[in-house]
Amino acid sequence: MAEIKLWGGRFAQKTAASVEEYTQSVSYDKNLYREDIEGSKAHAQVLAEQGVLTEDEAKTLVEGLDTVLGEIESGKFEWKKEMEDLHMNIESRLTEIVGAVGGKLHTGRSRNDQVALGFRLYVVRSLEAWKDVLEKLISVFTAKAEGHLGVLLPGYTHLQPAQPVSLAHHMLAYAWMFKRDHERVCDCIKRVNVSPLGAAALAGTTYPLNPSSVAEKLGMDGTFRNSLDAVSDRDFVMESLFTGSLIMTHLSRICEELIIWANPCFGFIKLPDAYSTGSSIMPQKKNPDVCELMRGKTGRVFGDLISMLTTVKGLPLAYNRDMQEDKEPFFDADKTVYASVSIMADMMEVMGFNAENMENALKKGFLNATELADYLVGKGIPFREAHHITGSAVAHAETAGKGLEDMTLAELKSFSDKIDEDVFEILSYEAAVRRRVSPGGTGPESVKSQIAELKVWLKK
Repeated sequence: MAEIKLWGGRFAQKTAASVEEYTQSVSYDKNLYREDIEGSKAHAQVLAEQGVLTEDEAKTLVEGLDTVLGEIESGKFEWKKEMEDLHMNIESRLTEIVGAVGGKLHTGRSRNDQVALGFRLYVVRSLEAWKDVLEKLISVFTAKAEGHLGVLLPGYTHLQPAQPVSLAHHMLAYAWMFKRDHERVCDCIKRVNVSPLGAAALAGTTYPLNPSSVAEKLGMDGTFRNSLDAVSDRDFVMESLFTGSLIMTHLSRICEELIIWANPCFGFIKLPDAYSTGSSIMPQKKNPDVCELMRGKTGRVFGDLISMLTTVKGLPLAYNRDMQEDKEPFFDADKTVYASVSIMADMMEVMGFNAENMENALKKGFLNATELADYLVGKGIPFREAHHITGSAVAHAETAGKGLEDMTLAELKSFSDKIDEDVFEILSYEAAVRRRVSPGGTGPESVKSQIAELKVWLKK
């Protein structure tokens, strides 16, 4: 006779020990215990509302489930791998506590819709936590921008000096990226927060259940429309992992810049001691290890997404055991994304900037060349001709080892007689930033407008 399992009625042989170990999921899906118990309590209450159970039976089940919850949270609960998963562990312990009525809890549902419900609830709560830390991160970048309105640094394309921008504008670029990530999280929650309970194994159930009542009790936004779809797809996990991957992508980009800026050749930032490490052999080293590790963990979250996409891509309808592989990638990504966003917010809050080094870097790379070209256009010269004239001036200045702003008026006029004394005001880096008056640009008014808009959004 097979050992007694909740599904073991037709089996005559024991499950092989190696198979039990290979197929068990309780070692990690026990993370869903709170959501599983909440879903079971709502299910029991609806069974009573629909007359499938008596009120007393539902009350007994709910109280028993609360007892199980207390045991788990106090550490007294014994998780058994031979029970396969958290659902069977909880139901078995519930039956020990309340007796035979515990066997009625599973009426009208399957582990297929049960696990989908618990996992959806878990993912929603994780996404809500991501929202909170993203808001803090956006707030930190906005505050950094507001505190550095007058600091200028080179803006780069191809990692080569391009045009001067304000540090505030640079910080705000990341604030907007993370705001879009926040919007994606909010949008994702709408599709995750849907109850699949009532779909049963795949075809629905003969019991008069009320899926809408379950959803309402659990604070969910709606219910499934197709029972096959409800138990067989994990797009809510994949969408969440994609959203997490984008968050990590944006974090990795700022990490890359901080790593570069921390190099003494740039010296744009002062790495906080609490977010740096040293070398075991070189006493002078101060390494941006936190940023490097966060950049590395980005690939890990990408891997979680690819793992899920690969798992689901060939599955026929409806449920397949492959789907047991859906939780560990999300648990891993959830932990990584939340910790990364939180640490970046804390690190940026205490990050110091070296304005003098940023200003000195402006003088390397002819970042005011576009200003000279635009100046010549203002004098009536076609842009392409102005571009050529400016290029020649840059080549001359480079050979002479000076900046455009360091050339004499006579030198500049040798490239075009349209150039007059007023050119030196145009070649000023501060003026270059001030002149960027277009919406969304690095000009002071645009930057102040961006800050004001983000602060209003954060207050909401």
